[in-house]
Amino acid sequence: MKTLILAPFWPAALERLRQKMDVTYESWMDTNRLLSAEEFIERIQSQGIEIVVVEADFITREIFERAKKLKFLGVCRADMAFVDVKAATEHGVLVVNTPGRNAAAVAELTVGLMLALLRHIPKAHQMVSSGSWVDPTTAYFSMRGGELGGKTIGIVGFGAIGRRVARLVGAFDASILVYDPFVDPKEVKKAGAQSVELDDLMKRSDIITLHTSTTPEAMGLISAQRIALMKPTAYMINAANAFVIDNEAILKALQEKSIAGAAFDVFETWPVRPDSPLLKLENVVLTPHIGGATGETVARYSQMIVEDIERFLRGERPMNLVNTQAWGKSAR
Repeated sequence: MKTLILAPFWPAALERLRQKMDVTYESWMDTNRLLSAEEFIERIQSQGIEIVVVEADFITREIFERAKKLKFLGVCRADMAFVDVKAATEHGVLVVNTPGRNAAAVAELTVGLMLALLRHIPKAHQMVSSGSWVDPTTAYFSMRGGELGGKTIGIVGFGAIGRRVARLVGAFDASILVYDPFVDPKEVKKAGAQSVELDDLMKRSDIITLHTSTTPEAMGLISAQRIALMKPTAYMINAANAFVIDNEAILKALQEKSIAGAAFDVFETWPVRPDSPLLKLENVVLTPHIGGATGETVARYSQMIVEDIERFLRGERPMNLVNTQAWGKSAR
């Protein structure tokens, strides 16, 4: 059986697969390109590839319709927006993903952004590194911040990442509010948090952090009206999706300082436009979409994919099968 891996992959996991099959490894981060539909179809058909593993490539209906030899697609992410799962199911291709692969990484960055905002860490670094720290006592007064302990943290979205954030901030003795209409309030309570309505969370939280899924329902969830409910001392963190929030409204709130500040790891454009007003603000912390960028994330999803490929080879149902309806269909 031949496998084509286009996602960055952990060396040990790659070697484990190579002991069982013929593997071609071409990480898109090494080649700096994504394959077109025509390229996928040609390679799958001409090279007899039955398993494909991707991270950033778009896998369209056309690929499932014309690449008849494809039997298994591994997706090294939880978000399935890049894959036509319905077409895969129609054509009997099993699709597995890697839910929670970057939960630890994104949650830890989120807490880091909280601390950066509360303690003015980027500004403090700039003062020292630029040689501007002349008076030994100036920073003690001008950069006096706050502590995470005792704060009320509002978590919007209580999936793998939101739950991990709750565990981490709980260790700081912070109070935790959660809004997620798809999670049983009993589960929220077990995590040491309180389930509340979104408007209530916006009013009461000292720090609001967004971890919603990228569904149509989540887009625009944090509206101008809801941003207006925030305390003037509150902070907003977005490590979910730029379009979950009304970007014009949050920008206005930051410019007018009707809230204390914000941190963003996601943006309307990647990279941020050079003329973006965000770049001129002093009350923001900006990171270049590095929430999941850890070696541990790569190792974690690589192992998840390998284990599900091994189950597939043994004739067992993959653990993280997305299109369960495709299981049991005859080979194409």
